[in-house]
Amino acid sequence: MLLGYARVSTDDQNLALQRAALKEAGCRKIFEEKASGAKRARAELDRLLEHLREGDVIVVSRLD
Repeated sequence: MLLGYARVSTDDQNLALQRAALKEAGCRKIFEEKASGAKRARAELDRLLEHLREGDVIVVSRLD
């Protein structure tokens, strides 16, 4: 299964473009959050990693 992860750093940024790209890539489940990249605690990323099973693929649309 393709699992997507989308994150923006601030509340005024929008996840819509990342969400659309992940859906277009075929992700069946998308985990998204608004959290600073400087902080290591990312609840949705942790949820994604717990959800991950053998054969799954994590997809991200932006690395910045």
